[in-house]
Amino acid sequence: MRSFDIISMGLKNLFRRKTRTILTVLGVVIGTAAIVVMVSLGIGMNENFEEQLKQMGNLNIINVTKYRNSPDNTGGPPKEIVLDSIAISKISAIKGIRGVTPVVEGNMKLVSGKYMAYVSVMGIDARTIENFDYPVEQGRLLQEGDTDKILVGGNIPQYFYNPKTRYGMMGPNSKPPVDVLTDKLEVTFDMSYGEKRRQEGIGGSETSEKPPKLYKVKGVGLLSVTNDWQKDGYIFMDYNYLQKLMKDNAKSQNGKQDNYWGMPSTDTSKGFERLMVMVDNMKDVDRVQKEIDEMGYGTNSLADMRKPMQKQAQTIQLVLGGIGAISLLISALGITNTMIMSIYERTREIGVMKVLGCKMNNIRQLFLLEAGVIGFFGGCVGVLLSYLASLVLNTVGRNIMNSGDGGMVGMGMGMGMGMNSGGSKISVIPPWLALLSIVFAILIGIVSGFSPARRAMKLSALEAIKSE
Repeated sequence: MRSFDIISMGLKNLFRRKTRTILTVLGVVIGTAAIVVMVSLGIGMNENFEEQLKQMGNLNIINVTKYRNSPDNTGGPPKEIVLDSIAISKISAIKGIRGVTPVVEGNMKLVSGKYMAYVSVMGIDARTIENFDYPVEQGRLLQEGDTDKILVGGNIPQYFYNPKTRYGMMGPNSKPPVDVLTDKLEVTFDMSYGEKRRQEGIGGSETSEKPPKLYKVKGVGLLSVTNDWQKDGYIFMDYNYLQKLMKDNAKSQNGKQDNYWGMPSTDTSKGFERLMVMVDNMKDVDRVQKEIDEMGYGTNSLADMRKPMQKQAQTIQLVLGGIGAISLLISALGITNTMIMSIYERTREIGVMKVLGCKMNNIRQLFLLEAGVIGFFGGCVGVLLSYLASLVLNTVGRNIMNSGDGGMVGMGMGMGMGMNSGGSKISVIPPWLALLSIVFAILIGIVSGFSPARRAMKLSALEAIKSE
């Protein structure tokens, strides 16, 4: 028989008993939809975990600290390590690292006329800042030689307020009162500067301390809002210049820094507090972190949190996928039953085919084709049903999370699925999952039809012709 004849005869046989075929296909549809939706819940959870981690920082960044716990876990005090230029050179030599920068951090007050903003400041190496994926919306990044220049995080313009009117920070959709690239800017380490009252123990007394010192700075770039708090909520400047300001401020206050929030030690003889390492590929973060750790330095990264979260998501994904697979297994039994019933009904037809010289292989192909077609149509419709179910889950889930009446139900749902209220999805069906599901449904159909096909091949031609 020609291939065309086998296909034509197979399709005719399926449509000969339409009701039975539709019910069998429906079983495959339910099984396919179940396994796709179940697996998509695990994928959605994993992606939500990834999104939450990205909001906490860059997944490609490793922090190298000056403190390291005892390798033998004896419980002793952490060992202090010197992070200096030698450490930077050693770490930079590791394969897969894009950039290394020392980090100096503190808190300041950013002043522009009558408007002020509390900001966190990060001093980094201006020569390597382009390696750390800072997205510029306006202006430019810091460059070598930028002493009094600052790079402003995307949310900083909304932080400005007028202390005399007692209005808080601006709303996310309101126009910022300060243009950080064109307006005059100054910074101070005195967090009570410009307030109506300066209380002892909070901002210093006006009579016992010198007036706060202001330092003029110039904004050269504004970053895009990324939902990464380490980028959106900071201002950045060259670490050498920041250290210079810290030392000058300490000198002007006669070494008194009690009333200046977030002021780290200005003693650089023991190196930096931490280094920031950017890895080219997120897949190499674990390897690079292990190599740095073996050098004797303390390390931490979001990968430390990511691994257990991924393991949890994978476990849940396997459990959900197994539940869906049971439904598909039941549908496979339905295909087998349909094929066996078809053999009983077509026994005489099979005998005539054999007498006319039809090859055994053609008979097997015919039944396998019919079983595969059932799997194919069931898989296709099941995937479409899965997308519809995914849409409903995501819409309902998002409405529950965003509604004020969701209460503990919405909170519990969000915690369980790793969701936040910023548009996360409960169910995610990537293209590979849809295609794999259709292929899997076809294979299930073919495997289910294999035993009936062998039974059809073994029928005696003479006995088959005699049957009614």
